[in-house]
Amino acid sequence: MRVLLVEDDALLGDGIRAGLKLADYAVDWVRDGEAARLALLDHDYDACVLDLGLPKKDGLAVLRDLRAHGATVPVLVLTARDTAADKIAGLDAGADDYLTKPFDLGELQARIRALLRRAKGAAQPTLGHGKLVLDPAGRSVTLAGESVRLSAREYALLHDLLSHRNQVRTRAQLEESLYAWGEEAESNTVEVYIHHLRKKLGSELIETVRGFGYRIGGGT
Repeated sequence: MRVLLVEDDALLGDGIRAGLKLADYAVDWVRDGEAARLALLDHDYDACVLDLGLPKKDGLAVLRDLRAHGATVPVLVLTARDTAADKIAGLDAGADDYLTKPFDLGELQARIRALLRRAKGAAQPTLGHGKLVLDPAGRSVTLAGESVRLSAREYALLHDLLSHRNQVRTRAQLEESLYAWGEEAESNTVEVYIHHLRKKLGSELIETVRGFGYRIGGGT
């Protein structure tokens, strides 16, 4: 899953990015509102963590522009502005959640997971298909009750496919979900991880839709 982090504080931004990467998110980080606006218009993100007090363009203005363009990406405002009026303004501008600084990284991760669940219309905290269960909170995968060890990239790819169950995901979409800016994917990276997942989870789990991409669920 790919997240845009918008934070102008270098130390804080570096810590948030590191924490989200440990939770297997691909994280793009920008430090001003204008860069955030351009990134959100040019890329498909699963979620955005947005500071409000930004150089060049205030976070609320970024948020209003985003919603004015019809973008539905879940946005979590992360800011030092902590009055009730500030929170009301952020939520009314189109934020899906509002968290004030200082904050706990675990809470931030949990709120992002909740945003992603709501965006996919999922009531359950886990993702699954048949006897396969992926737990985003614990970053664990089980098959028929047995734990399955996956690499970070394998887990991220499986998470993406299960999050879009019954939908065909193109190779380009999967690569964008797996890799942040500056992380180059080799030409056959997706195919390699698909092969590994099939070996570990069963050859029938991930369907190849020739000429289009891959999916879990087979459209049923």
